[in-house]
Amino acid sequence: MKILQPTLPVGPVRVIDSLDFKPKSTGMIPRGLTLAAVLIILAMLAIIMGNIFIGGVGTISWEFLTHPPEQGMKAGGIFPAIFGTVALVILMVIAVIPVGVFTAIYLHEYTNPKSRVTRLIRVAINNLAGVPSIVFGLFGLGFFIGFVGGGLDAVFFPDDGPVWGQPAIIWAALTLALLTLPVVIVSTEEALRTIPTELKEASYALGGTKLQTIWRIIIPQGLPGILTGSILAISRGAGEVAPIMFTGAAYYLPYLPAKLNDQFMELGYHIYVMATQSPDVEATKPILYGTVLVLLALTFALNSVAILIRSRVRKKRANV
Repeated sequence: MKILQPTLPVGPVRVIDSLDFKPKSTGMIPRGLTLAAVLIILAMLAIIMGNIFIGGVGTISWEFLTHPPEQGMKAGGIFPAIFGTVALVILMVIAVIPVGVFTAIYLHEYTNPKSRVTRLIRVAINNLAGVPSIVFGLFGLGFFIGFVGGGLDAVFFPDDGPVWGQPAIIWAALTLALLTLPVVIVSTEEALRTIPTELKEASYALGGTKLQTIWRIIIPQGLPGILTGSILAISRGAGEVAPIMFTGAAYYLPYLPAKLNDQFMELGYHIYVMATQSPDVEATKPILYGTVLVLLALTFALNSVAILIRSRVRKKRANV
């Protein structure tokens, strides 16, 4: 009997992997879902912005931007609210940036990441970031106005009535600073983690102290991240209404805040009042849309200034 021998293929043998049998369109489904989600978000944003622009662009004028409200907010402008919003944001940034930056530097440079105290501080920061904004408003009312302001009045102005123990722009700014503090801490600490260790070691090798290294190496290198925290803080604080309702914002003021213990008008609170407490919503609707458009433009302008400063700092660092 003749036994047939199997013939082997001539040439290189291709090893068939189980991965070769996977369909070619495996990545198309998640990619398509992601693209659809992005398009839906962009469409919603375009609809909202288009609605605000169409409803408010006809109201914008020089008088609208430079005059106070009149006739129960049915006429006039919103200049006191614009001024109060800008002043509030500037005071908030002045208050939150030093505290947030120094806290991030302390956590990154001076503490042991595995120590119980450090973990407790981080838990407190995370919990602070999750507290509703209305709670910050109640805290500002009880602590800043009742305790701090009332204590100052009891010591320095016992016979003059409430001077500091009343709603004021300084207490609203400090409340918003407390609200945005976790944002600044987290963004600054993330920026500090990106600084090369060789720079700090070189500073120590040249005889620099810990404080000199922080001041001349760490802070300049982490400045873009600090400015990023400022941008996020501006974006968060400029649109908040609940924390300032109890701590300083007023329904209507015919004057601008000239002192830290003055009340003020604010665009977000102005929008809230016109949308919920106006006796004639249809009459105030054009002013309402115009105020929303101005608030968005003002927030964009403040963020643009911070982004421009950050880009120049990065370019300066790259040229060094």
